[in-house]
Amino acid sequence: MAKVLMITGDFVEDYENMVPFQALLAMGHDVDAVCPDKKAGDTIATSIHDFEGDQTYIPKPPQDAEFSVSQGLNIKALLCKNGSPF
Repeated sequence: MAKVLMITGDFVEDYENMVPFQALLAMGHDVDAVCPDKKAGDTIATSIHDFEGDQTYIPKPPQDAEFSVSQGLNIKALLCKNGSPF
């Protein structure tokens, strides 16, 4: 299957990051994720925004997501997810 590179960042929305990552893996693709200032084995902090009866979302504590990074990538697809500037 295809080799996919995901560019992500700290405090990216958890579901927006993990659902495509896990779905691509489930379809048999080889997915590598990279984040500025991170190295292989590091984790990124993701955010979860949830509605609990209010008119706006409530930020939840960050979750840690761990990704692998390989050298010499020969990618066929690129997926870009952004982190929060806050």
